[in-house]
Amino acid sequence: MIDNPYLLLGLFFGLVLLIFVGIKMKWSKIFVSPETRRKTAIEDILKQLYHVEYSGKTATLNAMAGALKLTHSKLVELIEEMSLLGLIRRSSDTIELSESGRDYALRIIRVHRLWEKYLSEKTGIHKSEWHGLAEKMEHNLSSKEADELYKSLGSPRFDPHGDPIPMSTGEIIESNEETLSHVKPDATVRITHIEDEPDAIYQQIIDQKLHMGQQLKITHSDDQFVKFLSEGEEYKLSTIVASNIGVKELNAEEISEAETIRLSSLGVGEKAKVIGISSECRGANRRRLLDFGFIKGTLIETEMEGPTKEPKAFKIRNTLIALRNDQADLILIEKTS
Repeated sequence: MIDNPYLLLGLFFGLVLLIFVGIKMKWSKIFVSPETRRKTAIEDILKQLYHVEYSGKTATLNAMAGALKLTHSKLVELIEEMSLLGLIRRSSDTIELSESGRDYALRIIRVHRLWEKYLSEKTGIHKSEWHGLAEKMEHNLSSKEADELYKSLGSPRFDPHGDPIPMSTGEIIESNEETLSHVKPDATVRITHIEDEPDAIYQQIIDQKLHMGQQLKITHSDDQFVKFLSEGEEYKLSTIVASNIGVKELNAEEISEAETIRLSSLGVGEKAKVIGISSECRGANRRRLLDFGFIKGTLIETEMEGPTKEPKAFKIRNTLIALRNDQADLILIEKTS
């Protein structure tokens, strides 16, 4: 029983505010104009058609309806409209992009990849959320605004997953990578692309802490699994997951991280030299670690660790710095003792 009338009044108005905010959010989702819904659906179809063509396959109505979660009748309605607009060509059950449709699709893909680049470089949002947020924002940016974003990011050529960002003129860099599932044993490769769809496979890659620029030494490869060593860890991926990772084979001169491990694996009392910060670490997080003194060549020692082996306290330049294991994973070292 609450006797304080002011507390009761505060709880009442708090409840009213929560209800109001919830209703407002709900109604904002309901009242999306039909024109906006139609435009978004058409752009999603164009983008999907481009990805299908890029993979060398043929798009069919049934496959498109399933991929885009549209009813067959709704897809047919949109396809007919797109055909009248000259965005696609339809032959029997197959669909392909026209020249203007392909240009339009590349504009949407350009915005999507620029947003992912922005989210990776300028925010602390986790990489598992970049794709979903970019999917929403790709429909809400004009070509002029996309050009401004492109310049503000330093005119990037690739998004954080290694996908090329189309130019405003529609030009796009061709990739010559191979998939990890096709690499033969004993080869050393660098990750150059990580496919962020479908979500289930992308999440497995994130869970394994694999990242762009990481070097892998392949130890085994068959039709079922790929095994490799990297940053002091041993990995085993199914070929399905491995086929979503693009790599480039390295020659002897390019291999530079044979003895590199993650700082999180350094035990209490062990010493090491900082080799660098993982390319996975970007923006403000990277600057913070550099400010802490995690610079190439710096000597470091693990002084103590928590009861669950984290956080760990590292001595660097006569200063103790505590890091969680997920932070220490981003710092690459070479043991000195």
